[in-house]
Amino acid sequence: MKQAILPTIKDIKDLKGKRVILRLDFNVPIKNGKIIETMRIDRVIPTIEYLRKKKARIVILSHIGKDASSSLKPVVRYLNKTMNVGFVPDFRTDAARKVADSLPEGGVVVFENLRLDDRETENDPEFSKYLASFGDIYVNDAFAVAHRAHASVVGITKYLPSYAGFLIADEIKHLSLALDPQHPFLFILGGAKFDTKMPLLKKFMKSADHVFIGGILANDFLRDIGLEVGVSVVDSYGFNLTSLLKNGKIILPSDVVVKNEQSKKTAMKHIDEVDVRESIVDVGSETINHLAPIIKKAKLIVWNGPLGYYEGGFDKGTTLLLNAIAESKAKSIIGGGDTAVMVDKLGLADKFTFVSTGGGATLDFLADGKLPGVEAIMKCKKRK
Repeated sequence: MKQAILPTIKDIKDLKGKRVILRLDFNVPIKNGKIIETMRIDRVIPTIEYLRKKKARIVILSHIGKDASSSLKPVVRYLNKTMNVGFVPDFRTDAARKVADSLPEGGVVVFENLRLDDRETENDPEFSKYLASFGDIYVNDAFAVAHRAHASVVGITKYLPSYAGFLIADEIKHLSLALDPQHPFLFILGGAKFDTKMPLLKKFMKSADHVFIGGILANDFLRDIGLEVGVSVVDSYGFNLTSLLKNGKIILPSDVVVKNEQSKKTAMKHIDEVDVRESIVDVGSETINHLAPIIKKAKLIVWNGPLGYYEGGFDKGTTLLLNAIAESKAKSIIGGGDTAVMVDKLGLADKFTFVSTGGGATLDFLADGKLPGVEAIMKCKKRK
């Protein structure tokens, strides 16, 4: 599927002295005031540095957390390790206006969590216009929220010339490979929430040569075909999963790691050996070995979602499969969210063709080929 040309910051002729509203996604995990994982911040540094080099005056907008209770202060401290970044604790004040107006060329300021104001998630027109009043140009490089029709993502594009940053352009370029895939094509789907992933599964059931299912999604399949899954976590949904197995593309785990909920002991078992007192927490090594020849022949591999309960330390299956794909010659796209975090922790990012920073945005783009935040930039009428 050929994508329309996305306007990016490279298309802006003159940035010197221009006020740029830069929407980024700094919604990173923070514990005891410290950032646990910095991938989403690190991936947008090239966009910030480009704008600084072009002598733009940069106002960064982001949210963090689900409401107003979280602060971007730890992110600002992280940024200040490599550049001089100011901070505005409340963007709804006259002080915010003064700070933004007094920015020098190449200067950067971060406004506090956008969700201080409920109008952000409501895509309120007046709030969108207010945010736009701080800039001459709008740049969106927050791919992970590009599926949200929020004021700082969609609404603001009605008031300013709008462009994509380097990260969004890179995400669209690489994820689009899955929309017109090379063959053999292996699609791997893990994690949970069948209600959000079923559109993706149905789509790639048509275009992929093989579809491997892991995580809680695999538990659902195993249960629905009549196998014992004990006290494993499963989803509730209204889908007939067994009907999806008819075309022979779906591959399920052949062995799993189980945990006895009474003794707390773990063991590796064949899928037809699970006890009623056990929960499935990971795929087994035999399963990964069975996938090896498919991985070796594949020209494209797309993967979204971990294969086990990695938060509880059951990440061996995911790690084994990541290493197997990293060693293959296939073009490999790793979907965002938890899978991307594991790639970062393992230091394997440069072994894959692309690692997405999105969670829901990655799923939505792969399923639909478009996102509200990207469409808003494409349709912006303020560009000359």
